[in-house]
Amino acid sequence: MPGYPATSPGFPPVDPAAAVPGFPPPAAPKKKRGVLIAAIALAVVLVLCVGGGVTAFLTLRNVETGEGADEPAAAVDQFLTAVYKERDATKAAELVCASARDEDKIAAKVAEVEKYASAYQNPRFRWSTPKVDNQNAERATVTAKVTMTTSDEKVADQELRFTVVQKTGWWVCEVG
Repeated sequence: MPGYPATSPGFPPVDPAAAVPGFPPPAAPKKKRGVLIAAIALAVVLVLCVGGGVTAFLTLRNVETGEGADEPAAAVDQFLTAVYKERDATKAAELVCASARDEDKIAAKVAEVEKYASAYQNPRFRWSTPKVDNQNAERATVTAKVTMTTSDEKVADQELRFTVVQKTGWWVCEVG
């Protein structure tokens, strides 16, 4: 009624959503299911994208670039030539399997050989023909004896054992 306040002293406040006698109560507000469905779909897509990205990274990070050697012994011989005769860390790294290819470590090893060789008069490195001790379709163990000879008749030998793996050819993966 006009002029009267909505509430009067002594009367409870009037709830406009309350049912009026003879009329049904107002419907409850509808929940927005579209937002919930969109959020769930977005979460599923995000999980699939992240999972696919991680899978692709793990699959492709060990991919060999180029072609390895035809034989395990040839892979070892090429590696020894790169390290001991040519002293070329970049070339040596190209002969190492992707999972073991740490260019800094390979460069440090070549530098170590260079430093060792510079301490002697006219050093020459040679090695026995690499010998395959154990081989299957995916992996081989190869041994070789590296000998350094100097012009003043000093001689030093070192037995090396290589683990060589077959991917796109044979690659040196471990030296011990």
